[in-house]
Amino acid sequence: MDVGAFNDFLLTTEESLQVQVHRYLVGKISNGQLPPGTRLPASRRLAMDFKLSRNTVSIAIEQLKAEGFLRAEPGNGVFVNKDLPKNLVALAKENWHWSLESNGRRLPKLSYFGQQLDAQPAGDNRLNLPFTPGLPDLKAFPDRIWQKNQRQHQDRKLLQGYDGSQGYLPLRIALAEYLNISRGVRCEPEQIIITQGAQQAISLCALVLLNEGDSVFVESPGYRNAAKAFLARKAKLLPAAVDTKGLVVDDLPDKTTAKIIYTTPTHQYPLGGILPAAERIKLLDWAASRNIWIIEDDYDSEFHFHGKTIPAMQGMADQTPVLYIGSFSKTLFPALRLGFMVVPQQLAATFVLAKEYTGGESSLLAQAVTADFIVEGHFGRHLRKMRHLYEQKWDHLRSLLTLHLSGLATPIASSAGMHLVLNIAIEDDQILQQYFMAQGFGSTALSSYITAGNIPDETGKRKNKMSGLVLGFANTSEDERLKGVLILKEFLQSALKR
Repeated sequence: MDVGAFNDFLLTTEESLQVQVHRYLVGKISNGQLPPGTRLPASRRLAMDFKLSRNTVSIAIEQLKAEGFLRAEPGNGVFVNKDLPKNLVALAKENWHWSLESNGRRLPKLSYFGQQLDAQPAGDNRLNLPFTPGLPDLKAFPDRIWQKNQRQHQDRKLLQGYDGSQGYLPLRIALAEYLNISRGVRCEPEQIIITQGAQQAISLCALVLLNEGDSVFVESPGYRNAAKAFLARKAKLLPAAVDTKGLVVDDLPDKTTAKIIYTTPTHQYPLGGILPAAERIKLLDWAASRNIWIIEDDYDSEFHFHGKTIPAMQGMADQTPVLYIGSFSKTLFPALRLGFMVVPQQLAATFVLAKEYTGGESSLLAQAVTADFIVEGHFGRHLRKMRHLYEQKWDHLRSLLTLHLSGLATPIASSAGMHLVLNIAIEDDQILQQYFMAQGFGSTALSSYITAGNIPDETGKRKNKMSGLVLGFANTSEDERLKGVLILKEFLQSALKR
């Protein structure tokens, strides 16, 4: 297609840029100007034609691929789908997402946040594939014990009513004891709030601590969903550099107006670094002297293979400005949807009210079963079993990567957790992720964790891009690990020949 075909693209102020690009290309496909089988120009060229950022165009392209208008051929480009229905024009007029009209009337506008969500590509529901990051080995879970405890509680009438948004007291008591012994967290049950996973805890922190326009330091690369929670509050993200040991405390500025720094010190996500005790104390001093809250996401703290786990920052000094967050998604199973947060005593009532306003109570039955699972010792035994199992899988995957991907990819493998990172010198790791998924394997493109990669920090510097894959090994068998590594080898060897 020649460049002139896109000269009629006109920007308006009524919709987001991604929606306008999406609508424009759908129109071209619907009226036959982009017939089935047409190869689209590269996203960089399209961005130049539209006079927009490449990221804006890429988001619209990804949405069109998710909706079936376009298809990607690794190594060849993006094409208009050959299998589009013949009555596409009529379908496009009827579909509200494409036309934003219903019964001839334009729908009311979404909020700023709603518009940002509407512009995002559709999510993929294939979340339980081998190598999917964050997915534990569900086959190794003690289902019989869990089901026995559940049967003991499911007929209790007290668990069928209301209990309060803070959470089931027996679970908070069990958690306070466990966190004090295993993680060195200083807390009483009154400081613990049970949440629907760690994500709700992060969202509550954003809601209670941030005003629109406030600045937040986030690790880059770092946990994407934390950045999303802050962006939902229209906060400004400031990238905080990480290295093989985690957050680089010395790179933080002397002066800042930021309200929060979000960090994963026990197992940095996704690179896996473990922040040394001395650096944790430095970070506590830095935050306290600048009146900044620390959100300590104790990600994967239970799965360290060598040596004793470093205690949580929350308990390393008196009156620390730390909000401590954890979850049962990795230690038990994701569908449980239980997390927890530990807040200063004087803020507990405020956070409980915030949860009451936005999410209400967590499942009482799930909390009661989890409490018994901890008190009866099953939780500790399960963690010890899984720690040993994951260490074996970690060793096996590292040996496969050394044997088959030497010179093609560099593993970043800390001695902890349920995943490792492959650093790969590839221009577009999203294509590699999509190819890997097409073969039946999950993963996440490393570049997608650069949540603030294009946002200058307070000194005006910009962070470098990283490319590769994040591979979760916990939910894989030996055969799946071998097959997955060989598929990556074939793809990367082919890519080098081009």
